[in-house]
Amino acid sequence: MFVTFEGLDGSGKSTQAELLRARLEADGVDVVSTREPGGTELGEGVRNLVLHGGHVGAWAEALLYVAARAQLVDEVVRPALDRGAAVICDRYVDSSVAYQGAGRELGLDRILDLNLAAVGGLLPDRTFLLELDPDEVPSRIQRHFDRLEREGDDFRTRTAAGYREIAARFPERVLVLDATRPADEIAEEVYGALRVRT
Repeated sequence: MFVTFEGLDGSGKSTQAELLRARLEADGVDVVSTREPGGTELGEGVRNLVLHGGHVGAWAEALLYVAARAQLVDEVVRPALDRGAAVICDRYVDSSVAYQGAGRELGLDRILDLNLAAVGGLLPDRTFLLELDPDEVPSRIQRHFDRLEREGDDFRTRTAAGYREIAARFPERVLVLDATRPADEIAEEVYGALRVRT
């Protein structure tokens, strides 16, 4: 089982990924939990560069994310799935489609095709999209802003629209959840949806 959490910054993805990891491990499931960009030495280097470094052009940004993702799939995700573990990832391909494809206006299909080539077509079994009004993002981020979090309202609006397009294209995979609900309620819905699916 390969599960991903998606959404705008501040939507609660990391919280839900951690809650699901703990719940599955309590059920005796072998779980590998990771994040993007990150999860490997290369990925963490890319994370620091694209989120905390200086200026990065739009296509350079997109390609750096793709490189980190390809490494993560090769080094972490596929080996875990091959041994029968559940993989939970905080962001994956859909983040690039939304943020670079829509937010940076590089084109949803171009970014999707590029990513699918890099990961050998591997998509999650289930993606939970935590939907949040773009106007609520600044008030929900409780830390130093990184490069993407500092982007303006127009960027966040385009990215949110990109996520809605992804959900419309892949309704069998993407479950949209209201990110403003209490975290424990969302976690129960996530767990319930996975139990039904499996």
